[in-house]
Amino acid sequence: MKTNLRIAITGMFLLGFCCGALAPRAAADDGPNAEAAAQARATAAGDPILSVLLIELERSKAQLKMEGVPAPYYIEYRVHEIEAYNADAAFGAVREERHSRGRVLRAVVRVGDYKQDSYFGQGAGETEYLPLDNDPIALRRQIWLATDEAYKNATEALTQKQAYMKQFAADPAPVDDFARATPVDTVGELAHLRADEPAWKSLLVEATDLYRQYPAVQSLSASLRFMTINEYFVNSEGSVTRGGRASYSLVLNAITQAADGMRLFRNPDWNVARIEEMPARAALLGEIRKALDSLVALREAPIAEEEYRGPVLFSADAANDIFASLIGNNVLGHKPQPGRPNRTTGLFATSFKSRVLPAFLTIVDDPSVKQFQGKSLLGSYDVDSEGVRAQAVVAVDKGTLTSYLVGRQPIRDFPASNGHGRSAPGGFPQPSIGSLFIRTTEPKPAAEMRQQMLGMLREQQKPYGYRVETLGAGNSPRLLYRIYAKDGHEELVRGAVFSELDVRTLRNNLIAAGDDPLVSNRPGGTPTTVVSPSILLDELEIKRADTSKDKLPEYPAPPLAAAGANSKHESK
Repeated sequence: MKTNLRIAITGMFLLGFCCGALAPRAAADDGPNAEAAAQARATAAGDPILSVLLIELERSKAQLKMEGVPAPYYIEYRVHEIEAYNADAAFGAVREERHSRGRVLRAVVRVGDYKQDSYFGQGAGETEYLPLDNDPIALRRQIWLATDEAYKNATEALTQKQAYMKQFAADPAPVDDFARATPVDTVGELAHLRADEPAWKSLLVEATDLYRQYPAVQSLSASLRFMTINEYFVNSEGSVTRGGRASYSLVLNAITQAADGMRLFRNPDWNVARIEEMPARAALLGEIRKALDSLVALREAPIAEEEYRGPVLFSADAANDIFASLIGNNVLGHKPQPGRPNRTTGLFATSFKSRVLPAFLTIVDDPSVKQFQGKSLLGSYDVDSEGVRAQAVVAVDKGTLTSYLVGRQPIRDFPASNGHGRSAPGGFPQPSIGSLFIRTTEPKPAAEMRQQMLGMLREQQKPYGYRVETLGAGNSPRLLYRIYAKDGHEELVRGAVFSELDVRTLRNNLIAAGDDPLVSNRPGGTPTTVVSPSILLDELEIKRADTSKDKLPEYPAPPLAAAGANSKHESK
């Protein structure tokens, strides 16, 4: 039941938390650090959420002990307070509009010690909704119930874990279950929604009403999600943190079919941390028209019938998706299952201190960066979801994998967190990227990279190469252009897929990177940002997609000119 609740909570907010056995708090620093901690505590005292969390934390430390069972050595409370505004429109009409608020508590009780503890199975913590008002008794009672349940589950989990781990007792260098961390006292400002909601809803209607100008487009809808998440965190080590973030997102969904039945999509989106950065009305409608124009052109484009192997140029937008999936997902330091010899999981599990990219590329994840070239970064944060300050980590240095992004679950050679343990509302922290920067020591202008590609095509006597503007699901090309070697003109094609676009290809075939880094904000329960330039691969296989085509509609769409005198679109 608890697992289902946890899944439901996380899903809801991703669409549309005897005393001597407890780890003692480190002694307070003198000087500015002590003053900052004192100020943070004073601010916490005036915050109803932090106040009840601290009260219940002290009470749990003092009283949480069952007879014949070890007392907790660690307790934490994390609360996500979410406020969201969602609106959805299709064909020039509103389909959905709603406001939502929620408070989600995650209570974690660890029994055992840092070396081996109860964080196993049902011992991974309890997730509950908290009351929305600030009644301290109601809040404390819910926290108390969650803590009690978490402790009971933790004691059972420790017994199960100890029995399970006996089969791996021969491990010569076991990795601790939990990393120690310096207490953090930082109480930041709360985030608040700042948007003219009626105006944005009206803009959604206007944007999706553009379908009248594009009869070939079968479906046109758009949705927006404006959200703030304020995160509160306290633990028995002495950390007290509070931080807020906002995200403003708009997504267009346009679908059509070619004459042969192939379904085609365009899904441009806009994601920022400040509403002021969203495009103005005229600019946004202009960009949407461009997307619809490209969809109509894609409908008439020829199919990539032949197999091609040769140079491929990726725009910064397309390269962003490649680095996010092939690099961002594989530099995360996940602890492998017991008995597994690898340092971590993923495609880079055995690549530590090995070359994974060309020497002219360096990958840095730095959540402390708030802006890049005037654009806000959704992946920025000051303190992660485990109470550890964000840190810049050089994951790949001049092509060589030098570090992983880790939280407080250590992996071999990485015994401490580097501030990358992050959690969606109600979930448990996992290693995650924050703001991932792909940097090159040899940046090239776009025109130079294009000429480099054309030169390679001529040397190889190929009539054309390919340029990828945008990618779709699974890194499949969505806007793909042939570039002809003779005169450089371009031709849009459809129905192609990449073969062997993987980490090996990036390591061996990526030969140039542009001077055009693009910010790609990716919202969600744990929002991230990837900043990447365009890239050139000297060899990649492109072939026709092996997919069946859908049937076309059996009868025509309704007429665009509505009949009757009550139509709001009736001409005068």
